[in-house]
Amino acid sequence: MRNYALITFNYWNFTLTDGALRMLVVLHFYSLGYSGLEIAMLFLFYEFFGVVTNLIGGWLGARTGLNRTMNIGLFMQITALLMLSVPAQSLSIPLVMFAQAISGIAKDLNKMSAKTSIKTLVNSQQAGKLYRWIAILTGSKNALKGAGFFLGGTLLSLIGFQSAMLTMASVLTLVLAGSLIWLQKDLGKAHSKPKFTQIFSKSKAINILSVARLFLFASRDVWFVIALPVSLSAVFGWSHVATGSFMAIWVIGYGLVQGIAPKITGAISGAESQHIQSRTALALWSATLLLVSVLLALAITCQWYPQLSLIVGLLIFGGIFAINSSLHSFLIVSFAREEGASMDVGFYYMANAMGRLTGTVLSGWAFQWGGLAACLWISSLFIMLTAIISLTMPDHNP
Repeated sequence: MRNYALITFNYWNFTLTDGALRMLVVLHFYSLGYSGLEIAMLFLFYEFFGVVTNLIGGWLGARTGLNRTMNIGLFMQITALLMLSVPAQSLSIPLVMFAQAISGIAKDLNKMSAKTSIKTLVNSQQAGKLYRWIAILTGSKNALKGAGFFLGGTLLSLIGFQSAMLTMASVLTLVLAGSLIWLQKDLGKAHSKPKFTQIFSKSKAINILSVARLFLFASRDVWFVIALPVSLSAVFGWSHVATGSFMAIWVIGYGLVQGIAPKITGAISGAESQHIQSRTALALWSATLLLVSVLLALAITCQWYPQLSLIVGLLIFGGIFAINSSLHSFLIVSFAREEGASMDVGFYYMANAMGRLTGTVLSGWAFQWGGLAACLWISSLFIMLTAIISLTMPDHNP
């Protein structure tokens, strides 16, 4: 419990600064006159290096221990924040992109380490407990990321961009000091040194989950990154405060639903009467998400109460997407090998990062080509592929 509490505390603090950093960069550079697409490009390296980091980070965690990769992530985030705390006249675009790249590496090292660590803290027979702990960690992370959006806007208003960066770096330095002192040494370290060639998974279940995850997260980011905030501001005339607040509330609600996902999908434990089969569950919840996405795309295409349809539709989409995400997060940790689990988890989150990168790039292109409706139809296509791929998944057996 102590290690779980420390890991969760580290992850919470990191996530809060990660959400705040994104909002600070968006609002600060928007105030300097940058367009939405230009601001999105500032995060391109952030997403790209997530792909590389997850692939290599899992192997590194298995060789050196997850406590080390988590602490390296905290240190790199502190470095990125200090880089952005330079005087305003020195804050160039290349510097911001480089700092975002470091922050992207830090974020995925921290996430991979936190989620894989739970595999080592829970008995392999306690599937229900594993699901609940994963759901709590994942859900609270997303709720705090939404809170980070509010924090970023508040810090920018109260103390300015540079002071906000220094404040967050100071807090994370204290968190890193506590982690170095109290977190279990060699957590998740494999007994034998895995070879670098072993970073690609040979497990059918892991590979299927990874491809499904790629399309699942591409289906979200293809409308969330650019199309949604620009549509709310430019098409529906929302203020930037209202737009940021809606996105923050959406992420917080998404995180809260993730946290209670085990109660919605049913308990997973060999000792309980309710069982959930991975193939059936993945196909059922992705099909439900597909239905919502198609109805929302139809409403926007036909201009049927577009603003109301968008708000209500995205809230429902967020809830069902959260259940899909939480179920995926549990299954990857559950199916990961006992020895060197971080390699399977890292490979899986590499696919997750690839999905986010694909969605981010497509979001700008599709919105310019066909508006929000085009983004939602592409999202529906990706969810349909997720559902089809999920049907080939082997059933989970506690």
